[in-house]
Amino acid sequence: MKSMQKHSVVLNVNGNNYPLEILPWVSLLDALRENIKLTGTKKGCDHGQCGACTVLVDGKRTLSCLTLAVMKQDTEITTIEGIADDSGLHPLQKAFIEYDAFQCGYCTPGQICSAIGLLSEGKAETREEVQELMSGNLCRCGANKGIIDAVMSIKNNAYE
Repeated sequence: MKSMQKHSVVLNVNGNNYPLEILPWVSLLDALRENIKLTGTKKGCDHGQCGACTVLVDGKRTLSCLTLAVMKQDTEITTIEGIADDSGLHPLQKAFIEYDAFQCGYCTPGQICSAIGLLSEGKAETREEVQELMSGNLCRCGANKGIIDAVMSIKNNAYE
């Protein structure tokens, strides 16, 4: 069957190229978790409503459960595994620890990727704007105050 034909793609994830043979309807989330074995990105609702699957594609916040992997060739994908570098944790990761911005931690990778994206977009000027822009990332444990505090701490230190 033609519809069952796999497609060859190369995904650049966290600076590494991953050649994949995938069906055209495979989500970026499933390609990351199942094919590349990067499980930091979480599957929550699988409908784009919770934000647990948020990654950065060319620096922009992207819901990986709603994104077809075959469409992300020739882009730079950053997952939570690619946020820290050899010098240590990303400043936002440190802020999440300092402000106790997580409880169970399930949503934390998506929260951090989303926050990095919104900070780089330069849209979050006030606490209320951060709250609104992060509203697509749900925390069922109620760590929202800590999450917003962490993001604002980075914002106030002129994060680039």
